[in-house]
Amino acid sequence: MRSLPAAWRLLPALLTGWAVAGVVIAAPDAALAVAGIGAVITGGLAIAARRVPVLVLAAIAGGVGVLVALSVALAAPARVPTALAEAAAEGRSAELLVVVTGRTVEGRFDGRVDGAPVLVFGEGAGPAIGATVSLRGDLEATAAGDDVAFLVFPRDGVEVVAEPPPLLAWAHGIRSSFLDLSRGLPAPGGELLPGLAIGDTTRVPESLDAAMKASSLSHLTAVSGANCAIVVGAALALAALGGASRSVRIGVAVVALLGFVVLVTPEPSVLRAAVMAGLALGAVALGRPSLGVPVLAAATIVLLVADPWLSRSYGFALSVLATAGLLLLAGPLAAALARVLPGGLAAVLSVPLAAQLAVQPVILMLDPSLALYGVPANLLAAPAAPVATVVGLLACLVGAVLPPVGVALAWIAWLPSSWIAAVATLFAGLPGARGIWLVGIAGVALLVVVEVAILVAVLGSGRARGAARAACVVALVAYAATAVGGAAVTRLTRPGDWQYAMCDVGQGDATLVRSGGAVALVDVGPDPALLRSCLDALGVARLDLVVLSHFDLDHVGGAEAVLGRADRVLTGPTDGEADESLLTAFRAGGAVVDSARRGDRGMLGALAWEVLWPPPRGPDPGNDASVALRWTCGAESRCLTAVMLGDLGAEPQARLAGGAVLRGVDVVKVSHHGSADQSPGLYERVDAAVALIGVGADNTYGHPTEALLGILAATGTEPLRTDEDGLVLLAPAERPGEVDVWTER
Repeated sequence: MRSLPAAWRLLPALLTGWAVAGVVIAAPDAALAVAGIGAVITGGLAIAARRVPVLVLAAIAGGVGVLVALSVALAAPARVPTALAEAAAEGRSAELLVVVTGRTVEGRFDGRVDGAPVLVFGEGAGPAIGATVSLRGDLEATAAGDDVAFLVFPRDGVEVVAEPPPLLAWAHGIRSSFLDLSRGLPAPGGELLPGLAIGDTTRVPESLDAAMKASSLSHLTAVSGANCAIVVGAALALAALGGASRSVRIGVAVVALLGFVVLVTPEPSVLRAAVMAGLALGAVALGRPSLGVPVLAAATIVLLVADPWLSRSYGFALSVLATAGLLLLAGPLAAALARVLPGGLAAVLSVPLAAQLAVQPVILMLDPSLALYGVPANLLAAPAAPVATVVGLLACLVGAVLPPVGVALAWIAWLPSSWIAAVATLFAGLPGARGIWLVGIAGVALLVVVEVAILVAVLGSGRARGAARAACVVALVAYAATAVGGAAVTRLTRPGDWQYAMCDVGQGDATLVRSGGAVALVDVGPDPALLRSCLDALGVARLDLVVLSHFDLDHVGGAEAVLGRADRVLTGPTDGEADESLLTAFRAGGAVVDSARRGDRGMLGALAWEVLWPPPRGPDPGNDASVALRWTCGAESRCLTAVMLGDLGAEPQARLAGGAVLRGVDVVKVSHHGSADQSPGLYERVDAAVALIGVGADNTYGHPTEALLGILAATGTEPLRTDEDGLVLLAPAERPGEVDVWTER
């Protein structure tokens, strides 16, 4: 191991630490035993290394593994306080004081309760980071390896009982004022700008978010090493202009770096970049050179020891791999590409190519497809990204002190931000933007083999290079044939007699029902572009009935796609001006709008529908007032029956099960995307053959939960999930009681 190049000597320690963390956090009770065994082995290696120097790095790796295991052993008890664990196990609510530790996204935010990391599912804008809130909520314990220990579902809202400390309050004010400023800029550039400048994507609509991912540009909205380098470089330069000594310059840079981390919030990628920057500054202070790879390895080890649960964070893994790709591959790829391209173009092209090669296997675990236009999209977006980031950050900081100057800077940053949004939208809309690939570990392994072949073909020499190039040509031809053939097979195998279709609209619901020439749509998902794509793919131009089960964004956000295309709209109870405004828009488009109440009935072609919930004097608007429907065969002799549950919680589900005839149903549309708030008795009574679950691939709610999947397994119901299956079509089988299932993936 001593023969390893200096830049690689921390690699064994890094891999050992990551592996130990990934395994031990899933079994924290064994962490102390693992640390003890590791200490004995490491001690033996250290003694042996005196005679066999090659074992030095092995001893260091063992020591890192011991530190990680000890960190888990020390942190695990505090993560699961007895009182919270008992409340979760007994299914009772608890009064909680939560210190907010993360920004609010769609109502949910991270926090800590007596040292336990929790994810709170609130509503609205949410409290500021650092605030303390009081709530009564239901708790659900997560798996030991999750980054949060409990999910918290408030019953009566969230009350702020203590404001954030001054520094965190300052940062919250700066972020809030910048978000307000961005609302005055035209979309989509104004929506994207906070993400590019400070990593805040709360204003990015799902359609633009999907386009950024499809064009492999989503990394631009993740604060990274480039952002930290800009902040540190600017601080050093300003201190140098003031004639400060080296130690003062470094101190100023450290303070600026810490302030930046507080401003953008300590996400995994931010922590990785900040620790790397801190280590680099430490090397400068000591007058020693710092190499990128050792600094990356050291920073990653420090963070894994401090928080072993980062080992299962996709964001952390992507950040580390992207940085490694840039450090290791960008230079060699630029030199190789310079043989056939102008030097400047080769250098620019090598950066996204290196990062893409490094992170794609992990991205494949989240989304089993390939962004085929990722490199050209990054090539076009690259010149605009630093301008939007730097000027946007200046607008954020200056705007809080000198609003007119901040507005002017924001308009300047809006131009490159709009360009990036346009590039993302363009490439995401091109044919074949998402290439098919194998799902699961086999797909990841195959991709790694292909990437190694590409690197050998580009960077290798001799016979190996020739063989790799030949293999790449064969792989390219095979992939093209598979992709073209797969698209044809998809069109040919899609059942023409489908009765139910669950569209893949991300974290939301949009379910089509068809009988003869009549079509109904139950909920419209969160994003009009995704819904429009599904309707176009299925050839649905007109809707006889649209049902809005309730008015949460993930159920009505895509309404724009069907305005003017619906004959009748059936809705749950409204709650305010925004809901009424949406219904007014439907009426303006020619639809008849009615409020749904239990007992309402109608026909869709030969299918009969009936409203099962809400009752006439039902609950307040929201999840528990969702419209629940039953579909029966009516005059149709060959059909599938179904129950659709909106987002009903366990209590209304139980009431529904006790008062409605639900036995013998073929299909159940699972409530609330598979949350844990379910009534096992209802699913047992329904006893469906298949369950439809509308859920996003990158949702942070843990949907569908293990609790829901366990309920379905107990009843013998097959779950079909849009995050894994894509578009799902159901048709009646030839044999009664069976369902023909077609999935996009």
